[in-house]
Amino acid sequence: MTTLEDCRARDAADPLRPLRDLFTIPADVIYLDGNSLGVMPAAAPARIAAAVTEEWGQQLIRAWNESGWFDLPQRLGDRLARLVGAQPGELVCTDSTSVNLFKVLSAALKITAEDAPQRRLVVSERSNFPTDLYIAEGLCRERGFTLQLVDEPGQIAALLPETAVLMLTHVNYRTGAMHDMAAISAAAHAAGALAVWDLAHSAGAVPVDLNGGGADFAVGCGYKYLNGGPGAPAFVWVHPRHAQRFWQPLSGWWGHAAPFAFTSDYRPAPGIARYLCGTQPILSLTGLECGLDTVLAAEPLGGMAALRTKSLALTDLFIALVEERCAGHGLELVTPRAHAQRGSQVCLSRSEGAYAIVQALIARGVIGDYRAGDAQMPDILRFGFTPLYLGFEDVWHSVEHLRGVLATEEWRLPEFNQKNAVT
Repeated sequence: MTTLEDCRARDAADPLRPLRDLFTIPADVIYLDGNSLGVMPAAAPARIAAAVTEEWGQQLIRAWNESGWFDLPQRLGDRLARLVGAQPGELVCTDSTSVNLFKVLSAALKITAEDAPQRRLVVSERSNFPTDLYIAEGLCRERGFTLQLVDEPGQIAALLPETAVLMLTHVNYRTGAMHDMAAISAAAHAAGALAVWDLAHSAGAVPVDLNGGGADFAVGCGYKYLNGGPGAPAFVWVHPRHAQRFWQPLSGWWGHAAPFAFTSDYRPAPGIARYLCGTQPILSLTGLECGLDTVLAAEPLGGMAALRTKSLALTDLFIALVEERCAGHGLELVTPRAHAQRGSQVCLSRSEGAYAIVQALIARGVIGDYRAGDAQMPDILRFGFTPLYLGFEDVWHSVEHLRGVLATEEWRLPEFNQKNAVT
């Protein structure tokens, strides 16, 4: 049986423990929602302030050259590439995940329309993140394709001969289940389809190898495990074999081969740079740079492999303690137990009071979140584990608070049953 002293001893022996000091974490808060919004890097306020007061304030427009604003999306992209198995020059940080998905899915549909015009299906999971499905639905309507949704991961392998694109999120946002990217991408290619991956719940949380995993296109989020701040720019990656084939549909001036030539016709920039669109959000990119610094700080300590090892240890402990100390309170584990199938979160279901339980935990300083259920799945209590700033004692205390909320039925209080706009 694990004790609080055991958890403290594990923290004392944790080689990643010093990374916690890179963040500003409110006192008396255990933050288990880094899968929605990462904790603020301690360096971010001063760095962003310097971009405002010194670069914008003093250099003014000269800062595009003097402070390197112009190539910031590419420079950050090269740094982020180290976390997702991409090479320098293959990835840029820009726009939102939704916008970037529109770009790459549009390009993927153009490629298949040229190479295999008989293929008219886009396949995804019904449980995929809704914005991905909305983007796909809109593009399919516009381009004459059909969006086909499967209910079980096992159905993905049964790709039809008509499939043009397989579009999946690597780690499911609601369950924490993780796909085998290499196996599924290989199956898609064997069936003649392209593989588009959303890394929103993967980048910075689990090891990813886009090139080794056979992906064709990928997008991801900058404000979750990458700690880039609310609404931080996302990223987009295109395999080099596809990057030169088409213009992406949002052919804005920042993706032009020579944007300051101001020609009246569009000439796409070489490679991934053509996936830029309009003028870049420099202050937001500055915040993302600070977030990337926190993740890359783990490289001398073992990098993503070390973060993954700790993530699995934290989530294993959380699952074990919940089952030991919260037994009999109707909680069901939704996240896979198998390490190869688990992201960096643990999701629990409960037939009654899931939202209110999360609100009661938040009132106690344990911040997770809630996701509504559907016909296939009950309501979810969702807890994200970011090993950069979470420790084993945090896990112990979070489960103790959960036990207290359930044992006292504190969650039944009216103030915890009023739905907020953001859940």
